[in-house]
Amino acid sequence: MSSQTPQTRQTTPDEQSAVDITEVAHSFGDVDVLSEVTARIDAGTVACLIGPNGSGKTTLLRLIAGLLDPDEGTIEVAANGDRAVGYLAQQPEFRAQFTVRETLAFYSSLVETETDVDAVLDRVGLTAVADRRVDALSGGMLRLLAVAQTTIGDPRVLVLDEPTSGLDPTMTRHIIDTTADIADEGVGVVLATHDLRSVERVADKVLVLSDGEVVAADAPTALVEEVGGETLEDVLTELTDDAIGVSAGLQGGGKSE
Repeated sequence: MSSQTPQTRQTTPDEQSAVDITEVAHSFGDVDVLSEVTARIDAGTVACLIGPNGSGKTTLLRLIAGLLDPDEGTIEVAANGDRAVGYLAQQPEFRAQFTVRETLAFYSSLVETETDVDAVLDRVGLTAVADRRVDALSGGMLRLLAVAQTTIGDPRVLVLDEPTSGLDPTMTRHIIDTTADIADEGVGVVLATHDLRSVERVADKVLVLSDGEVVAADAPTALVEEVGGETLEDVLTELTDDAIGVSAGLQGGGKSE
């Protein structure tokens, strides 16, 4: 275990790095959830966390977002004015009586950076439903609104927990492509998912978690080659012995912990 003073975030000294995680450990009571996790996510890239339920994915995301403090180790996150991190929880919630535009305007009022709400709507593809109430949105549109909300304040890092869980293939593809477009603007995107097809489509780097440890980290094709397989399902089967969980995850469902 690291003896460093725990630190949740600070401006990253390396301009090319969005997140630097060094020997991070975290426990809930006597349950060790993460142990000596070290990883780096570069600016302008998408990093996907994959692994069985209970492997520590959601906990790691919450640590990066600053919602939890590591017991040991450090997490350095690139800062940019109002917000260091935009965070999307597994089950985003908004005021039902607000419209889409009003929702984004509300969150914009909480930051000092001037926000062009129309540009944010266009960025994620919600312009056509800008005046629709939140309680009239489909599940996919609600998730898009959540992605839009994470970008308010121009954070340099987005942390997305199961952004496409339970969505149909068309909306899943749209959300995944939207996150890739945001990364292309220089933002570091970290997302957890069981949808391996989306990972293969968008990830620049894949972090494989098992029992609270990062057991592999590389580009999707490199990981597949390393285990002598054909798909990321083979990677998870080889590295985490999670064949059953992976098969279910290919449908895009499941929760990350």
